[in-house]
Amino acid sequence: MGVKVKRAGLKESVIILLIVATALILPHSGLVPFPFFYGLPILLLIGLYLRYEGENFAYVGLTLKGLSLKPLLIGTIAAIILFCFLQYIFFPLLESFIVFEDVEVPLYDQIRGNLGYYLFILLMGWIIGGLYEEIVFHGFIFTHIEKLFPNQIAAPASFVITGLLFGLYHVQLGWAGAINACLAGMAYHGLILYFKRNLWYGIFFHAVFDTIAITMLYLEYF
Repeated sequence: MGVKVKRAGLKESVIILLIVATALILPHSGLVPFPFFYGLPILLLIGLYLRYEGENFAYVGLTLKGLSLKPLLIGTIAAIILFCFLQYIFFPLLESFIVFEDVEVPLYDQIRGNLGYYLFILLMGWIIGGLYEEIVFHGFIFTHIEKLFPNQIAAPASFVITGLLFGLYHVQLGWAGAINACLAGMAYHGLILYFKRNLWYGIFFHAVFDTIAITMLYLEYF
């Protein structure tokens, strides 16, 4: 999991934490008037900081060389397995011990039975869920939180923190949704790390997982 990373100094640490805070808060702030357009300023901010470091998006695992059919196939299989496990094994068991409060999610109601909106959200599931969130969380945030810790614990500490942040980022879906996101995010991330930090494995894993969930909502299975 681990690679040697250069420890961030105080100035760099503060900048990293500010970028992480921006990535967590801006999408939920309402400051960007158009749906899903928050991704543009955040990706621009990340790109500028990577350039400041003398790096580019390859540093966070996004390269054209890493894109092939293999990540798509493995990501698809992993998404099907994970979705079935979480939906039909893990949460039914968890809910026999914990009662989660029902949360009204307007997006879910808009998707159910609405073909046009379903197709739009499906596209956003690939662009925002698959591509954007993987670049931001399992690309940038993970590799830069690593820089805040000594090398011996950098990767595992950053893995756990990134997973928890990814879960909290989805807390508007309720605590069950946040737990689901945390576990799914760790699974996406684990696959990325297994394949030598190739972000495409997580992108396809995440996008296909969202595709299954969105399609199940549209068909009103839940």
